This record gives sequence, structure tokens and C-alpha cells, in this order.
Amino acid sequence: MGSFEFKSNSPEDTYAIAKNLGKLLQKNDILLLEGDLGAGKTTFTKGLAAGLEIKKNVNSPTFTIIKEYNGRLPLFHMDVYRVEDGFEDLGIDEYFFSGGVTVIEWAHIIEEQLPPEHLSIYITHDGDHNRKLKFEPTGERYEALCKELFNENLSD
Repeated sequence: MGSFEFKSNSPEDTYAIAKNLGKLLQKNDILLLEGDLGAGKTTFTKGLAAGLEIKKNVNSPTFTIIKEYNGRLPLFHMDVYRVEDGFEDLGIDEYFFSGGVTVIEWAHIIEEQLPPEHLSIYITHDGDHNRKLKFEPTGERYEALCKELFNENLSD
């Protein structure tokens, strides 16, 4: 499967792309977010939340590891940056197929525990305010999701 790339010229662009994606998400979708500190992972997740019709302010779960939000679908926002050996003790895997959307920042840290099908999203700096968003789908569901998102963003 191929990858899909978007250019973002501002935090607002990143938010808008994520909001469009959020509108397309379904129960049990799993998104893996990777990117340097300050690349825009939280901005992206805020856009996803808006697309999921979540009204509550979304912020990074850096110290709590998991935050839950209710909207059209529940959003389970995880930051596993500080997780070491105790992943199994946290019960994170119980969220994957519990009827919501799971977003995991720094997912490479728990790679061996992740479901085989998911959407990996890499956000990288491409100048001061510009970002490159690379979507790598694994599985038919996520390939179709990326195609739909890509076509929708091209028509905006």
C-alpha cells in the first residue's frame, strides 16, 4: 500500500485536514501519530476531535497517558512517550476495539502491542510554520479512508 502526503502551511491547515479526517472516522479506527516535539500532533488531534463533534478542549495527555472525550464517537487520546515496561498493566489495548477512535502519540514505543491494521500519520517540520503530513495506511479500511480523505481535501 502506498502513502498519501499533504502539505500544511499553518496550524490552521493541519487542524482542517485533521477535522476532515475526523468526519470520516468510524468505530474502532486506530490512528498512530508520530512527529517531533512541537510538530503539531496535538493540533492535529484537536482537529480530529472537531471532526468527531467533540466540544471539550483537547490537550496532550502527556502525564495522564490516556484522555477520553465524548462526541459522535468516543475519542481515546493516548501519549505513550513516558510508558516503559508497564504497557500491559495500563490496559491500553482494551481501548482498541471498544467502539471509539484511538489516537496514539509516539506509538512506535509500543509497536509490538499494536493491532496489525491502523493508520500511521507522520507530521514533520517543513519550514517555520509548514508541515508535511504523511499518511501510511495498513489494511483495506485505512487505504479506503486515505483515498476518501485525499479526494475530499483536493476538492476543498
